[in-house]
Amino acid sequence: MVLEIRSKLEHFTLDELSKPVGAYSHGVIANGFLFTCGLGPMSPETGKISGDEIVSQTRQVFKNLELILNSKKVDFSRVVKLTAYLQNLESDFKAYNSVCSEFLSTPYPARTTTGATLPGILIEIDCIVAL
Repeated sequence: MVLEIRSKLEHFTLDELSKPVGAYSHGVIANGFLFTCGLGPMSPETGKISGDEIVSQTRQVFKNLELILNSKKVDFSRVVKLTAYLQNLESDFKAYNSVCSEFLSTPYPARTTTGATLPGILIEIDCIVAL
């Protein structure tokens, strides 16, 4: 016997964030979890990249993620998995990690940080959040 369970999916975009430039949503809710898209360091106020170094860009990404979390009435304590992509992994990891500790606290989420070729930005982060 095969039992098929289909979860209701909620796809959403936020007016407070830059409009997606591709075929994606800012987030999807499924089975009690929120999955965010990868967010870059674009300022919602200006639509431009926030800063030209890793600290300011990482802070902006976390502020953008915070907008998504707040829209669903959760905070960073509910993040179970965070994935970060750094343009310059070796040189930027320490500063990026320092900014992470400004937004994340113990017990920390599971986290993966990897190097990536990013178009004109130094960092992109997505996360999975328990609702």
